[in-house]
Amino acid sequence: MSHNDPVERVFRAEHGRVLAILIGLLGDFDLAEDALSDTLLTALERWPRDGRPDNPPAWMVAVARRKALDRLRRERTLAEKLPLLAEPSSGSFGDPDAMDETAIPDERLKLIFTCCHPALSLEARVALTLRTLGGLDTAEIARAFLVPVPTMNQRLTRARTKIRAAGIPYAVPPVAAVPDRLDGVLRVLYLIFNEGYAATSGDDLVRRDLCAEAIRLATALIELLRSRPDLGPQPEAMGLLALMLLHNSRRAARTDAAGELVLLEDQDRTLWDRAEIQTGLALLEQALALRQAGPYQIQAAIAALHAEAQTAADTDWSQIAALYDELLRRDPSPVVKLNRAVAVGMARGPLAGLALLQRPALAEALDGYHWYHAAAADFLRRAGYRAEARAAYVRALALCDNRAEQAFLSRRIGEVE
Repeated sequence: MSHNDPVERVFRAEHGRVLAILIGLLGDFDLAEDALSDTLLTALERWPRDGRPDNPPAWMVAVARRKALDRLRRERTLAEKLPLLAEPSSGSFGDPDAMDETAIPDERLKLIFTCCHPALSLEARVALTLRTLGGLDTAEIARAFLVPVPTMNQRLTRARTKIRAAGIPYAVPPVAAVPDRLDGVLRVLYLIFNEGYAATSGDDLVRRDLCAEAIRLATALIELLRSRPDLGPQPEAMGLLALMLLHNSRRAARTDAAGELVLLEDQDRTLWDRAEIQTGLALLEQALALRQAGPYQIQAAIAALHAEAQTAADTDWSQIAALYDELLRRDPSPVVKLNRAVAVGMARGPLAGLALLQRPALAEALDGYHWYHAAAADFLRRAGYRAEARAAYVRALALCDNRAEQAFLSRRIGEVE
């Protein structure tokens, strides 16, 4: 899809919602997706000529249902599927113009939990979420995660097959199981955003489409959870969206006119999106008021301290280090230890940060991670150990696959030489 055509924009925006309804009606991911693809072709032909329907999602459901019926007739499996198509429990989709928006049930919450079921591999969950809820085509997802299209196609096919074979229910889990299952959903959205915000490979530092998609999906998830009072407020979902918005607000300042990386301390803060910051801060406040702090809320609180600092010198690094202490208690991962060491170094001086980075267990765990060596190099540079800093920057550069980050590290090597 080009997504520049107005018809395709509508389909992209409504894809997850309509596909969820179709899967509910048909009980078949592949049939629903094929029918919706055929419906797009019909819309591209008809809408420019006849005008856009008054109720596009209802039109999409009605036409896709007819397309599925035609396909099943051709495949001679109609007898088996006909009861599903004859009279859907959610009301007739036969006359789209007779329906209002409220007549269309929103089945996306079921689809989110199905796509992010723990029985699927993490890679499959990410791919399936982007394909079904985001409406990205296979080529777009393959490009985003830098794998060949056939590989991504196999990943999606295996995921759908597993859903069918394992009998993974197309349903929102029971209320008691939601918190555990929600963690997996949030992790998928977090991974999508992270890959967009700091691309691991390729030419661009930021993939704006993936950031926007993760924010759109997280926003939809929160709206859907709020529509179900029985599930209760979910502060970690709110914390994740706040975190995404606060990070995303700095996007325009993260690269210069040539696409080169600009570190947080050197960014032009007038380029930060203040409206996005205010939305993120308000959401974080709502989440923290529920007094069920979790890792996403803590990370959002750290991002908020950066967002509220008028200048780099105003950053409250001591408070950030204290929040990392709290995060470390909940998530003692090497990357959290790295980020805490950086915060401590910024608060107490480069040697304090280096002492934490050079602890043998952390050094061993992150030896293959370029940002670990870049952080050590930066503290060595600040402390005046130029030869050691150069060696650490060279090691970071050797491990880095992103062109924008490679250019930054090369520049730093030149500076310390």
